Amino acid sequence: MSEVVLSVEKLMMHFGGIKALNDVSLKVKRNSIFALIGPNGAGKTTVFNCLTGFYKASGGKIELNVRGQKTNVIQLLGESFKPTDFVSPKSFITRLRYKMFGGTHLVNRAGLARTFQNIRLFKEMSVLENLLVAQHMWVNRNMLAGILNTKGYRKAESDALDHAFYWLEVVDLVDCANRLAGELSYGQQRRLEIARAMCTRPQIICLDEPAAGLNPQETEALSAMIRLLRDEHDLTVVLIEHDMGMVMSISDHIVVLDHGIVIAEGGPDDIRNDPKVIAAYLGADEEEVV
Repeated sequence: MSEVVLSVEKLMMHFGGIKALNDVSLKVKRNSIFALIGPNGAGKTTVFNCLTGFYKASGGKIELNVRGQKTNVIQLLGESFKPTDFVSPKSFITRLRYKMFGGTHLVNRAGLARTFQNIRLFKEMSVLENLLVAQHMWVNRNMLAGILNTKGYRKAESDALDHAFYWLEVVDLVDCANRLAGELSYGQQRRLEIARAMCTRPQIICLDEPAAGLNPQETEALSAMIRLLRDEHDLTVVLIEHDMGMVMSISDHIVVLDHGIVIAEGGPDDIRNDPKVIAAYLGADEEEVV
């Protein structure tokens, strides 16, 4: 049985009196493609924002199990102090450290990366520069080493360039390396955003509607790339997508949200034939999921 690399238990997200997520629980297995689907407003992107630290969940637990260690994502963002923290110095210091220095950068460093519904590239920087910037946490350097141009500094620069060009080759953008990111076509920008996320060396990547705005040929190529990430790079992919043809063709496991609640989960065949999914997400016509 595959190991669970991402576990979510009773996740809650409230905006005032609005419950965007209500007791959402899910488990993502290593080296799988996991899809999160549902109608607009179901809470899918809210789940992503909680997983990656853009929102601090109102309640529940999010645990990563990658690189040989378990990580409490909510703790990384800086939880509120509890009475027991003042009894245990170690607990107090840990919580204080994350309150002062915690944030989304620690979630990424722990092994979780993401892309966005609306592409967020550095459009005035070159394609290559976008991928180099993404590696800042992995390139150990300091000002003095840069001024002296030490051997270690040059090695770090060389490794970062090699890593960037590797992912440019994977997403077929090597010929665009020196172009401004904003000059790329929409489909190319989608691929660049995935490459930039991969340059952070994640174990899990969350793709938020990566096929949005793509034509059928680009969607087919994207599906092949996602399979490649799983099969050849030992990556776990968590996917939000409205293209049901794509979801059903590449997903190993699917969870369906409606109004912030999990209403169904299982393999593509299970979801395709689930009457609750057809009613809540797809309407009356079951053919839409075929």
